Amino acid sequence: MSLSDTLAGGIDTLGLTLSDDQSRLLLAYVDLLVKWNQAYNLTAIRDPQEMVTRHLLDSLAVLPHLGEGDTLDVGTGAGIPGIILAVARPQQAFVLLDSNGKKTRFVRQARRELGLDNVEVVHGRVEQYRKAPSQIICRAFASLSDMLALMTPIMTDNTRLLAMKAASTEEELATLPTQWQGRHHTLTVPGLDEPRTLVVVNKA
Repeated sequence: MSLSDTLAGGIDTLGLTLSDDQSRLLLAYVDLLVKWNQAYNLTAIRDPQEMVTRHLLDSLAVLPHLGEGDTLDVGTGAGIPGIILAVARPQQAFVLLDSNGKKTRFVRQARRELGLDNVEVVHGRVEQYRKAPSQIICRAFASLSDMLALMTPIMTDNTRLLAMKAASTEEELATLPTQWQGRHHTLTVPGLDEPRTLVVVNKA
Protein backbone atom coordinates (compact mmCIF):
# COMPACT_ATOMS: atom_id res chain seq x y z
CA MET A 1 0.00 0.00 0.00
CA SER A 2 1.30 3.48 -0.84
CA LEU A 3 2.04 6.00 1.92
CA SER A 4 -0.77 8.23 0.66
CA ASP A 5 -3.26 5.32 0.80
CA THR A 6 -2.15 4.44 4.35
CA LEU A 7 -2.55 8.06 5.42
CA ALA A 8 -5.89 8.55 3.66
CA GLY A 9 -7.30 5.33 5.12
CA GLY A 10 -6.11 6.28 8.60
CA ILE A 11 -7.58 9.78 8.41
CA ASP A 12 -10.89 8.28 7.28
CA THR A 13 -10.86 5.71 10.11
CA LEU A 14 -10.18 8.47 12.64
CA GLY A 15 -13.19 10.37 11.28
CA LEU A 16 -11.11 13.45 10.46
CA THR A 17 -11.31 15.79 7.48
CA LEU A 18 -8.03 17.00 5.99
CA SER A 19 -7.59 18.64 2.61
CA ASP A 20 -5.45 17.15 -0.16
CA ASP A 21 -2.95 19.94 0.51
CA GLN A 22 -2.71 19.03 4.20
CA SER A 23 -2.17 15.36 3.34
CA ARG A 24 0.52 16.37 0.86
CA LEU A 25 2.30 18.41 3.55
CA LEU A 26 2.19 15.50 5.99
CA LEU A 27 3.75 13.15 3.43
CA ALA A 28 6.36 15.82 2.58
CA TYR A 29 7.20 15.89 6.29
CA VAL A 30 7.75 12.11 6.24
CA ASP A 31 10.04 12.53 3.19
CA LEU A 32 12.08 15.13 5.10
CA LEU A 33 12.24 12.91 8.16
CA VAL A 34 13.50 9.95 6.11
CA LYS A 35 16.15 12.11 4.46
CA TRP A 36 17.45 13.79 7.61
CA ASN A 37 17.21 10.62 9.68
CA GLN A 38 20.05 9.05 7.69
CA ALA A 39 22.50 11.62 9.07
CA TYR A 40 20.92 12.92 12.26
CA ASN A 41 19.20 9.88 13.84
CA LEU A 42 16.06 11.86 14.66
CA THR A 43 13.79 8.86 15.23
CA ALA A 44 14.34 5.16 15.81
CA ILE A 45 11.68 4.42 13.19
CA ARG A 46 13.27 4.03 9.75
CA ASP A 47 10.45 2.65 7.63
CA PRO A 48 8.27 5.35 5.97
CA GLN A 49 5.12 3.22 6.31
CA GLU A 50 5.76 2.92 10.04
CA MET A 51 6.35 6.68 10.22
CA VAL A 52 2.90 7.28 8.74
CA THR A 53 1.32 5.02 11.38
CA ARG A 54 3.49 5.74 14.43
CA HIS A 55 4.09 9.44 13.86
CA LEU A 56 1.35 10.90 11.63
CA LEU A 57 -1.70 8.86 12.63
CA ASP A 58 -0.58 8.54 16.26
CA SER A 59 -0.46 12.35 16.45
CA LEU A 60 -3.66 12.95 14.47
CA ALA A 61 -5.55 10.65 16.88
CA VAL A 62 -5.35 13.36 19.57
CA LEU A 63 -7.01 16.05 17.40
CA PRO A 64 -10.56 15.57 18.74
CA HIS A 65 -9.26 16.32 22.25
CA LEU A 66 -7.07 19.29 21.30
CA GLY A 67 -8.43 22.70 22.28
CA GLU A 68 -8.21 25.70 19.98
CA GLY A 69 -5.81 27.88 21.98
CA ASP A 70 -2.08 28.40 21.52
CA THR A 71 -0.23 25.16 22.11
CA LEU A 72 3.24 24.35 23.46
CA ASP A 73 4.75 21.01 22.39
CA VAL A 74 7.33 20.15 25.07
CA GLY A 75 10.13 17.80 24.02
CA THR A 76 8.98 17.94 20.41
CA GLY A 77 12.00 15.98 19.16
CA ALA A 78 11.65 15.80 15.39
CA GLY A 79 8.43 17.83 15.57
CA ILE A 80 6.09 15.15 16.87
CA PRO A 81 3.25 15.80 17.46
CA GLY A 82 3.64 19.57 16.95
CA ILE A 83 4.41 19.72 13.21
CA ILE A 84 1.64 17.25 12.42
CA LEU A 85 -0.95 19.07 14.53
CA ALA A 86 0.13 22.42 13.04
CA VAL A 87 -0.52 21.08 9.53
CA ALA A 88 -3.97 19.87 10.63
CA ARG A 89 -4.79 23.17 12.44
CA PRO A 90 -3.30 25.96 10.27
CA GLN A 91 -5.19 28.71 12.12
CA GLN A 92 -3.75 27.67 15.50
CA ALA A 93 -0.40 28.80 16.96
CA PHE A 94 2.12 26.14 18.01
CA VAL A 95 5.45 26.53 19.83
CA LEU A 96 7.75 23.50 19.47
CA LEU A 97 10.29 23.28 22.30
CA ASP A 98 13.27 20.93 22.57
CA SER A 99 16.70 21.08 24.19
CA ASN A 100 18.37 19.00 21.44
CA GLY A 101 20.03 21.34 18.93
CA LYS A 102 20.13 18.97 15.96
CA LYS A 103 16.44 18.17 16.39
CA THR A 104 15.40 21.83 16.55
CA ARG A 105 17.52 22.49 13.43
CA PHE A 106 15.53 19.83 11.62
CA VAL A 107 12.21 21.20 12.91
CA ARG A 108 13.14 24.72 11.73
CA GLN A 109 13.96 23.31 8.29
CA ALA A 110 10.67 21.40 8.19
CA ARG A 111 8.80 24.55 9.23
CA ARG A 112 10.41 26.49 6.35
CA GLU A 113 9.95 23.80 3.70
CA LEU A 114 6.33 23.11 4.65
CA GLY A 115 5.53 26.84 4.95
CA LEU A 116 4.11 26.56 8.46
CA ASP A 117 3.68 30.19 9.52
CA ASN A 118 1.78 29.06 12.62
CA VAL A 119 4.85 27.31 14.09
CA GLU A 120 7.58 28.81 16.28
CA VAL A 121 10.60 26.63 17.15
CA VAL A 122 12.42 27.17 20.46
CA HIS A 123 15.73 25.52 21.36
CA GLY A 124 15.78 25.27 25.14
CA ARG A 125 14.56 23.49 28.25
CA VAL A 126 11.05 23.75 29.63
CA GLU A 127 12.51 25.01 32.93
CA GLN A 128 13.74 28.11 31.09
CA TYR A 129 10.51 28.75 29.18
CA ARG A 130 8.45 31.63 30.56
CA LYS A 131 5.22 32.02 28.56
CA ALA A 132 2.02 30.38 29.80
CA PRO A 133 0.22 28.68 26.88
CA SER A 134 -3.45 27.70 26.69
CA GLN A 135 -2.41 24.05 26.47
CA ILE A 136 0.71 21.94 26.62
CA ILE A 137 1.08 18.69 24.71
CA CYS A 138 3.84 16.12 24.76
CA ARG A 139 4.60 12.52 24.12
CA ALA A 140 5.02 11.66 27.77
CA PHE A 141 8.68 11.48 28.73
CA ALA A 142 8.18 10.97 32.49
CA SER A 143 5.52 10.17 35.06
CA LEU A 144 2.58 12.56 35.25
CA SER A 145 3.72 13.85 38.66
CA ASP A 146 7.25 14.55 37.38
CA MET A 147 5.88 16.24 34.26
CA LEU A 148 3.57 18.46 36.31
CA ALA A 149 6.45 19.43 38.59
CA LEU A 150 8.33 20.66 35.49
CA MET A 151 5.34 22.36 33.87
CA THR A 152 3.73 24.01 36.92
CA PRO A 153 5.61 27.34 36.51
CA ILE A 154 4.00 27.89 33.09
CA MET A 155 0.56 26.49 33.90
CA THR A 156 -2.17 28.97 34.80
CA ASP A 157 -5.51 27.99 36.31
CA ASN A 158 -6.81 27.51 32.75
CA THR A 159 -3.87 25.65 31.16
CA ARG A 160 -4.48 22.06 30.08
CA LEU A 161 -1.74 19.44 29.87
CA LEU A 162 -2.24 16.72 27.26
CA ALA A 163 0.12 13.80 27.80
CA MET A 164 0.33 11.14 25.09
CA LYS A 165 1.08 7.84 26.77
CA ALA A 166 1.55 4.30 25.56
CA ALA A 167 -0.13 2.48 28.42
CA SER A 168 -2.90 2.68 30.99
CA THR A 169 -2.64 5.65 33.32
CA GLU A 170 -5.25 4.96 35.98
CA GLU A 171 -2.65 4.33 38.70
CA GLU A 172 -0.82 7.56 37.85
CA LEU A 173 -4.06 9.53 37.87
CA ALA A 174 -4.92 8.09 41.28
CA THR A 175 -1.67 9.45 42.75
CA LEU A 176 -1.96 13.00 41.33
CA PRO A 177 -1.55 15.76 43.93
CA THR A 178 -4.91 17.15 45.05
CA GLN A 179 -4.56 20.45 43.16
CA TRP A 180 -4.71 18.56 39.86
CA GLN A 181 -7.55 16.70 38.19
CA GLY A 182 -7.09 14.39 35.24
CA ARG A 183 -9.00 12.10 32.93
CA HIS A 184 -7.79 9.64 30.38
CA HIS A 185 -9.01 8.93 26.87
CA THR A 186 -8.25 5.64 25.16
CA LEU A 187 -7.06 6.27 21.60
CA THR A 188 -7.20 3.85 18.70
CA VAL A 189 -4.50 4.47 16.12
CA PRO A 190 -5.30 2.90 12.71
CA GLY A 191 -2.80 0.18 11.85
CA LEU A 192 -1.31 0.09 15.34
CA ASP A 193 -2.13 -2.87 17.57
CA GLU A 194 -0.79 -1.22 20.72
CA PRO A 195 -2.50 0.70 23.52
CA ARG A 196 -2.49 4.49 23.35
CA THR A 197 -3.84 6.83 26.00
CA LEU A 198 -4.21 10.59 26.15
CA VAL A 199 -4.28 12.06 29.65
CA VAL A 200 -5.74 15.54 30.04
CA VAL A 201 -4.78 17.30 33.28
CA ASN A 202 -5.73 20.73 34.60
CA LYS A 203 -5.91 22.51 37.97
CA ALA A 204 -8.75 21.29 40.13
